[in-house]
Amino acid sequence: MAAGTNTVNYRIVDVDGRNWFAKIYRGDLPRERAAIELTAFAGQGGVPVPDVRRTRTGALIDERMPMSLWEFVDGETAEGGITGDRWPAIGTVLGRLHRRLAEHPHATPALRPATEVRDVARSERSFDRLIASLHERDTPSPFQEWAREAAQERRALLHKAGAILADLPALTVQVLHGDLAAPNLMLRKDEVAAVIDFQPPRPGFIAWEIARIGCDPRTVLLGDQWIDGLRELLDAYRAEHPAVRPEDLRSAVAVGCAYTVGSTYPLAEPAPVSASLEAYARARHQAALHILQRLEDLSDASRR
Repeated sequence: MAAGTNTVNYRIVDVDGRNWFAKIYRGDLPRERAAIELTAFAGQGGVPVPDVRRTRTGALIDERMPMSLWEFVDGETAEGGITGDRWPAIGTVLGRLHRRLAEHPHATPALRPATEVRDVARSERSFDRLIASLHERDTPSPFQEWAREAAQERRALLHKAGAILADLPALTVQVLHGDLAAPNLMLRKDEVAAVIDFQPPRPGFIAWEIARIGCDPRTVLLGDQWIDGLRELLDAYRAEHPAVRPEDLRSAVAVGCAYTVGSTYPLAEPAPVSASLEAYARARHQAALHILQRLEDLSDASRR
């Protein structure tokens, strides 16, 4: 069993020996149903997604549990970092995903100022509250002591995040996956086996979703191979989604950097913090600072 934010997930085996993935919900069912419907919409456009098994009455969620039942996808997540031929494979699927979701009736693609990626003034207030609360703790945990230092360091850099976004052109906003991080990308060898755990349809910046996976912290910390890898991802994305605006691809690294510098997640997570989440917090902080220091060179590398 693995616990998610809004679900408890199980791998189950039926009487015929077939594997399934069951999600037990503990949140807003209409929201969860909308996320399942978006998964199916993406799948109809050729995006590899797991099939959901409907109930005998045709419902996506059995509300008696409440539960949904999915095809079990055999593979591994991208949490170990992206390397080699996985880069273009992910770029192809991401381009196909965004090309398909641009057709979703919830929102027509539109241009929005890049400054809307991150409300820097709001981030300043969030960091100030977080730092104050961490200072007030009588016996902070080792993670909380580190989180306070990291928060102070990032708070001092927020003006740079604002300047980065102010220098960017207007960027495309459309319906996105919503949580396209490494744990939600299932890989089988060097191919994408499935994109999982969609969020309900809502518009967001495609440059941010590209950066979310292309600048994955664990990948960045593997070494500079990720810079050439990101180029391969963007080339494959463009080949699959030729209508994409070049500005969105060129701005991905800068958008991802500014957004992450201005984010308090997971520094603000309440105790106790799991070992895996603490490792991710440290990697995310280190990668954000690394990218910020090299942003000009990295942005040039994405302009092809």
